[in-house]
Amino acid sequence: MLEGKKDLRSFSLEELTEEFLALGEKKFRATQVFDWLHKRGATEFSQMTNLSAGLREKLADVYRIVSLREVTRLASSQDETVKFLFALPDDKVIESVFMKYKHGNSVCISSQAGCRMGCRFCASTLGGLERNLLPSEMLEQIYRIQELTGERVSNVVVMGTGEPMDNYDNLVKFLRLISAPEGQNMSIRNITVSTCGIVENMRRFAEEGLPVTLALSLHAPNDEARRRLMPVANKYALKDVLAACDYYFEKTGRRISYEYSLVAGENDTETEADALGRLLKGKNCHVNLIPVNPIKEREYRQSSFKNVLNFRKRLEKYNINVTIRRELGADIGAACGQLRKSHLDSMAAQGDAV
Repeated sequence: MLEGKKDLRSFSLEELTEEFLALGEKKFRATQVFDWLHKRGATEFSQMTNLSAGLREKLADVYRIVSLREVTRLASSQDETVKFLFALPDDKVIESVFMKYKHGNSVCISSQAGCRMGCRFCASTLGGLERNLLPSEMLEQIYRIQELTGERVSNVVVMGTGEPMDNYDNLVKFLRLISAPEGQNMSIRNITVSTCGIVENMRRFAEEGLPVTLALSLHAPNDEARRRLMPVANKYALKDVLAACDYYFEKTGRRISYEYSLVAGENDTETEADALGRLLKGKNCHVNLIPVNPIKEREYRQSSFKNVLNFRKRLEKYNINVTIRRELGADIGAACGQLRKSHLDSMAAQGDAV
């Protein structure tokens, strides 16, 4: 049984060293195993050929190596985006997206199986939260994609299914592991973490010494409109969320990215553009406009391209840096939660048919 075994890939090198010393093993063995887990992507103890057979058996008795199983993948015919559906060890499913940019390869990973934030336009929330992902399960999305594509990943966005700040401790451990010099040694500045605005954890995160790019899911310029789209806004007032963003910038020096999904007739008017401009004027920030991806369970529609361009133009009058997110993988439903939701619907339909 694996349930009682320790999750080896979620240990830091320091923790792994303590484990090995407690087992009566030499300190350098921990470094060897850490290398297998985080550089070479080992999924079985038998692959660790520089360890004795006896040590491999001993480790297998006490520890487990969490790995993900590819369920399906969708490759875009429009660009080189690939969307993966992975099964966790307990057969719950998550999705991850591989994207190619001129500046390097990027992977968008999930931090939870499902989500409890309930944002109205997002497919990830439709089934609610199943559970948090372990650090190893977050890492594995990157490791498996590197193995399956044969491509090195240089950038990570924690913007897939789930609210990262709702899985705080595992998120922080993941970030320390992916940036560990003895492992992938990814630059922490090449990582973006999104949040819909869990204020106390945003402030706590500012103190961690992990200067990632923080992306706030803003989506509205005032509390009333934000509450219509995002239930979390009923708990956290916009002024407090923005104050937490300012605090993060103050502590880390990292410019905040404000994510704004444009929903036709909901938050894409000139009035809202001007309100957003006044709200963010003078802040060292960046606004990422995202034409929302419609999902069949909701009536929300994507803003017209004309409205998107006009929204950007009005924001720029307030000297705000604005980009319109390029739609990668539009033909494969690359928006958060869509592949996972269709898979779960299909499984449910099969169950009903039995």
